[in-house]
Amino acid sequence: MLLGAVELIRENHRKLSELDSFGGDGDHGTTMLRAMENLKNSVASSESGQIKKLLGEVAWAVMGADGGATGPLFGSFFMGMSNGAGQGETLDCAALASMFEAGLDCVSKRTKAQVGDKTIMDAMIPAVNEIRQAADEGLDIPAILERAADAARQGADSTKNLQPRLGRAKNAGQQSLGHEDPGAVSVSLIFKGFMKGALNDGG
Repeated sequence: MLLGAVELIRENHRKLSELDSFGGDGDHGTTMLRAMENLKNSVASSESGQIKKLLGEVAWAVMGADGGATGPLFGSFFMGMSNGAGQGETLDCAALASMFEAGLDCVSKRTKAQVGDKTIMDAMIPAVNEIRQAADEGLDIPAILERAADAARQGADSTKNLQPRLGRAKNAGQQSLGHEDPGAVSVSLIFKGFMKGALNDGG
């Protein structure tokens, strides 16, 4: 799942920077690429079979990517997932949902953003909510992640019609209309990568 996310960010980092040019510094894609390369290296060097420990290592690696709020926010997501993961080497559907909810909760403590503010939360909140709903419906993990990826994609798409309300991006105002928020698109790519990674692993 993690390496699936790395691959999709790598394939789309130029698009992410282009989107960032409408309200930011135009470097979001570069920062995300650096964060994902750090993630990949962390996975490669991890010697633990524990999901909790691996996600903790990944979180610190992502936080080490310089570039504004990107590293801290996405690092917080993985750190929260680590905190929410059990001590074992496997996850069932209910544990997966709890892990992602803990990730979202950790991000929520670092930002006031909600759905509608044109930020990563426009994709992350719907995706995590969908994971919980799909898990409660008894779907298997690949199906749960597919539902989450669809929700994240729809959330990212919705930001085209929003003006940013928080941070430096709000100064862009109407200039950003018609363009997706780069952070929300990054979230949608990560969740799509999670889904593809799970499927490539045989489900």
